[in-house]
Amino acid sequence: MTGADQSQAVRAARAADDVAVGRGRSDGGVEKLPTGIPGFDHVAMGGLPRRRATVLAGQAGSAKTVLAGQFLAEGVRRGQPAVFVSLEEPAADLRANFSTLGWPVTEWEQEQNWRFVDASPLIRDDGTPVHYSFAALAAQIGQAIDATGADRIALDSLNSVFALDPDVGGARQRLRSLVGSMRRAGLTIVMTVETAADPSDALSRFGIEEFVADNVVLLRNARQNSSRRRTIEILKMRGSAHLKGEFGFTILPHEGAVVLPVAAHQMEAGRPAERVLSGVPDLDALCGGGLVRDSIVLVSGPTGTGKTLLSVEFLTSAAQEGKKALFLGFEESPEQVGRNAVGTGRQFAALREAGSLHVVSAYPEESALEDHLLQIKQLVETVQPERLVIDSLTALERAGSEQAYRQFLVSLTAFLKQRLVTTVLTATTDGRGTPSAGDAHVSTLADMVVALRYAERRGQVDRAVTVLKMRGGAHDRAVRELTIDDDGLHIGEPIADHVGVVQRR
Repeated sequence: MTGADQSQAVRAARAADDVAVGRGRSDGGVEKLPTGIPGFDHVAMGGLPRRRATVLAGQAGSAKTVLAGQFLAEGVRRGQPAVFVSLEEPAADLRANFSTLGWPVTEWEQEQNWRFVDASPLIRDDGTPVHYSFAALAAQIGQAIDATGADRIALDSLNSVFALDPDVGGARQRLRSLVGSMRRAGLTIVMTVETAADPSDALSRFGIEEFVADNVVLLRNARQNSSRRRTIEILKMRGSAHLKGEFGFTILPHEGAVVLPVAAHQMEAGRPAERVLSGVPDLDALCGGGLVRDSIVLVSGPTGTGKTLLSVEFLTSAAQEGKKALFLGFEESPEQVGRNAVGTGRQFAALREAGSLHVVSAYPEESALEDHLLQIKQLVETVQPERLVIDSLTALERAGSEQAYRQFLVSLTAFLKQRLVTTVLTATTDGRGTPSAGDAHVSTLADMVVALRYAERRGQVDRAVTVLKMRGGAHDRAVRELTIDDDGLHIGEPIADHVGVVQRR
């Protein structure tokens, strides 16, 4: 896979990993090898320790084989030949699977930079297994190393071997001896093991592999709501520092695994608070002249209070000036958004045809939050918008756990600030404006919070708006009347105290 084939978002992750690799080489004197897994080397503070053994432990479907192969593929790209010892799948199946991830394994085999060792247990005609010989396995591995001059090796998966050996203590000793010989040969080793349950509860089915490994990486593929979420966690990395906790990851066609660590955004010191117009003049007046450029603006409120319309005004006003704007919807189709925009007199379709306004709809329940984050990053890299709307976060909140949603928000807001994209995020609340747990997370990350709600007065239900928070400048704090007509949104005088609040979603 060439650099041109990789998405800009993944290349950015690789660039961050390169910094981590440089840092990791001085980590207590432990040299680390880049893994080729975007984001992981940041978590591992440089990669996997050289000439040591790492266990990748996880349930079925947690991408153990992919990560092991990706580590080897990165080695070949860096001039470090590799050996893949298959203890379960035929080499032909692995070649086909790896080719879908953009790894030209067949070419590498022809160049003697990659060698498969088929070491799966043999079964007799009557169904009984043949006694497994570690000596024969060691000989096969030795031949492959001699033929390639390998620096990296993967054994996938050890379960199929140890399931046939009733002598747990003896099997552990034979594995320790095999790993020791590979380390003495200068190899960096990755071994995969399958767990029946959460790997933190039972690292492997046989309690063997963790006793001979220097490093242990846990992989999970847990169901969260209607989708599954893959996570990675470094349980231990002997003699070397690493980030703690679980980090989401996903598998991309033609690229492989991508880990999404929570990014830490550092504000540029001394940068002036440049203002941009919101598209709603009355709102700009409340904010002291407009929104702060590259700020994150949360617009929250019950259904029907004007969140999407305010967002459309924010985008179309910029698009009419020839600036690129991107609307990413998780609740309405582009046609629905366009129909609502036409009602305010905006030339929504014309702006889309002109290429200044881009509208994309997605279905949050079909993908994990990590997949949505990558989609947003790739869209931003492709479109290069000055303004972005995500409508709504409430739909995305349902796609994962509270922890996953929190990590998603931190990574998303950090990325958008680094790209200097002025962003409006919408979220649905009840009539009082009470946020959900997820809304509370984004409220702390947002630079500005605009709260919409319903208020009952004089025998009718009115809309109301308040600027609850605005970093970087003073703002109007009054609860004001909000009206909507064919010309858009208008903010009026402050609403009198002691009005009733309508409980509505």
